[in-house]
Amino acid sequence: MKHPHLRRHDLSFCWPDPPFSVALVRPEIPPNTGNIARLCAATDTPLHLVGPMGFRLSDKSLKRAGLDYWDAVEMHAHGDWDDFRQALPLPPERVHLFSTAGTRNLYEVEFHPGDLLIFGGESIGLPDPILREFPDRMVGIPMRDGDVRSLNLATSVGIALYEALRQQQR
Repeated sequence: MKHPHLRRHDLSFCWPDPPFSVALVRPEIPPNTGNIARLCAATDTPLHLVGPMGFRLSDKSLKRAGLDYWDAVEMHAHGDWDDFRQALPLPPERVHLFSTAGTRNLYEVEFHPGDLLIFGGESIGLPDPILREFPDRMVGIPMRDGDVRSLNLATSVGIALYEALRQQQR
């Protein structure tokens, strides 16, 4: 059951057409995927889940993290990378792989409507064969040197998607 948010104000915003898409390759943690699904619902961003996944789509913690927004998400599940690539053939220049191995700084990348933002699973990131398929399309989110290996997956998707959306406001 949806509950209206009485304090929500509709902010002026220019939504891209076509929208960006987000793909999660081998996601492992249901609450992260649920949070990302909620983000995708809020931004009208199609979400692609590429298996194998570390959970079932019926997982309670996945559903809980997405709250009652699941019907607002355009979600596509793909058995593996090959199935995904066949279902969504995009030219390499429309693909952005997010990785700690990224050689392009997120804030130096130019995003265009319809681009695909691809993220890997929580423990290993994107598999090496995928990184080798698009070697010049790897994007990194800046982090200070230190003890942190990577950002949370849901946080990374939020940072990247809103930077892409922000660029469309020019």
